Amino acid sequence: MYALGTCAAAAALSAAALTVSGAATATTAAAPAAPTAQCGTEQTTGLGLSAKGTDCATASKVAGAYTRTWTGSGSAAATVDAGGATWHCQEKQGTPNPYQECVHSDDSGRRVTLTS
Repeated sequence: MYALGTCAAAAALSAAALTVSGAATATTAAAPAAPTAQCGTEQTTGLGLSAKGTDCATASKVAGAYTRTWTGSGSAAATVDAGGATWHCQEKQGTPNPYQECVHSDDSGRRVTLTS
């Protein structure tokens, strides 16, 4: 009887340890990636505008600054200042169509994308 009680107590402690370690794992897990917001179309080009990690108003400012630079210079790569920050923009190859993307210089999780 003593051995059965000891085994039951050990099993209960093991289950408690698993529960505690499982809770600790859940609190240290990485935060989910920011969702992508569809922001309509960019006014100059009519390309689809989306934002990840930033709001649509900022995305519109970034896209506007980029398209003014991009269409004026003929180059798809540019650095623009908009929305109180610096953004690095360039054309990227998509599947199947290329797209334009601007990435916040201090936070690569903040992106503005123009697609056809």
